Amino acid sequence: MSKILITSALPYINGVKHLGNLAGSMLPADVYARAMRLLDYEVLYICATDEHGTPAELAAQAEGMAVADYCDKMHEAQKSAGADFKLSYDYFGRSSAPSTAALTQHFAQVLEQNGMIEERVSKQVYSNADGRYLPDRYVEGTCPNCAFEAARGDQCDNCGKLLDPIDLIDPYSAVSGSKDVEVRDTKHLYLKQSVKSDDLRKWVTSAKDWPPLATSIALKWLDEGLRDRSITRDLEWGIPVVDKDGNPRAGFEGKVYYVWFDAPIAYIGATQDWAAETGGDWESWWRTDKGADDVQYVQFMGKDNVAFHTLSFPTTIMGSGEPWKMVDQLKAFNWVTWYGGKFSTSSKRGVFMDQAIDIAPSDYWRWHLMANAPEGNDAAFTWEEFQASVNSDLANVLGNFVNRITKYCVGKFDGKVPDGGVPGEAEDKLISEMQIGLQYLKQKYEQREFRQAMFATRKLWTAGNEYLTQAAPWTHYKTDTAQAAIGVRYGLNLVALFAILARPIIPDAAAKIHAAMGMPMLKDAWKFMRPEILDLDYEVDPGDWSKEYVTNILNILEIGHNISAPDVLFTKIEDDDIATWTERFGGGEA
Repeated sequence: MSKILITSALPYINGVKHLGNLAGSMLPADVYARAMRLLDYEVLYICATDEHGTPAELAAQAEGMAVADYCDKMHEAQKSAGADFKLSYDYFGRSSAPSTAALTQHFAQVLEQNGMIEERVSKQVYSNADGRYLPDRYVEGTCPNCAFEAARGDQCDNCGKLLDPIDLIDPYSAVSGSKDVEVRDTKHLYLKQSVKSDDLRKWVTSAKDWPPLATSIALKWLDEGLRDRSITRDLEWGIPVVDKDGNPRAGFEGKVYYVWFDAPIAYIGATQDWAAETGGDWESWWRTDKGADDVQYVQFMGKDNVAFHTLSFPTTIMGSGEPWKMVDQLKAFNWVTWYGGKFSTSSKRGVFMDQAIDIAPSDYWRWHLMANAPEGNDAAFTWEEFQASVNSDLANVLGNFVNRITKYCVGKFDGKVPDGGVPGEAEDKLISEMQIGLQYLKQKYEQREFRQAMFATRKLWTAGNEYLTQAAPWTHYKTDTAQAAIGVRYGLNLVALFAILARPIIPDAAAKIHAAMGMPMLKDAWKFMRPEILDLDYEVDPGDWSKEYVTNILNILEIGHNISAPDVLFTKIEDDDIATWTERFGGGEA
């Protein structure tokens, strides 16, 4: 498949996102999108702000703003934060857009026609102090299963058991803390997820290339017995519930669709908005009867979003009976933790994207968060590890390599790629390492294994430094300038290669290196990573990159090509910086 559709879990509207949100969905999706574009796939990366639900109303109330105005403001703030981190969305939309509203109402209608939705009277917690019904997560109390005293109404974070808020012992409002709550009857629409349990299980167990985290979460919910889920709420802010004629549905005045029903539908709505702005064909990405069978659909999300993307949204798609594209690969992440505890938007705990960009360049964060991606387990963020990875990997390994060979070329060879010399043992070793390393790196990107991709990248950078140490052009220059020339020439070509490899991860540094090397930032600059699409005058087996092929990679730059030495690419993080940041943001406490 030459087309890849990428979506990352929608960032919620109640504030600029913290580094854990960034690392768990948006950033890996961006790195993957950038890598696949460089591999010459046709990529569409879609995201949007998730704007409905009680938290949006409460956040707007705290700001003294109308909810719509608050969402306008925070959408722009989140869009700006994404731009600061160089997130290369093809479109960053909004779940409050008319396109998503129309689609949500459409799906509700066809699901009901197909017997997948029914009206039910349910019991819901009402807070007299707040004057509102409380969504499940805004009811807290003691877990009836493990006696944890701060269980949420939807799930206990201590034992992991799924809950109903009316089952909590001594419930109270998480909004006001008031225990003046009561259980009332209220009418809602229910999505009959249980009907699709067997189909969902078959689909999940047959899925390919899903991390165990995603599969295990989906199967856990299925094994516990998939519940039918209410898809409406007693709220004012959201997508109105309508009848088949598009008029307000009788008995559902003052109700809207549940945010978790409409939010995934916003992936499609945002793609429609992208098409409206660009003239693109949204149906070829989402409708299997319009060409989407040829699309590889990849979703990125944190583990807390997995159940909705493996069960609820697929129930909507399957239950519609319409030819919508289902996800092919679902990349789920654990959490980045803040010194052993959770990052928290509501509690302002941790570092947030707008703060992070003020204290260090985006490349620093992008590299550290991907090199320590929370793939197998939760990954604890500490200032000391951030300092170590930036200083060691970026400054000492990549930055030092680029700096010393370009400066030497400018000083000794007038900034021109030199001719002369005969490749020898050092070059043969380098080519062997590149044969293995480049193939491995490409594989890990395509498999979405980001820690391993960063490891492979770092290893290639290290091989470049080791080559310069062995080739030692500065030593040979005194007695044999031709031998010095070959070391400089291979070193400069490694710089050119490393600039290309850096583009998915640290795009700002990559652009600086490209400029210094006089290399245009062309789309096809990384096509050598997919040799099967190149027009070569010799045979190349993509699964076994030949010595001749890699040798040509290491001779990208023409003899006499002008280069310059870039300014310092990475300024080291000092201990004083760590002390300042720790004092400002905290650190060390769990």
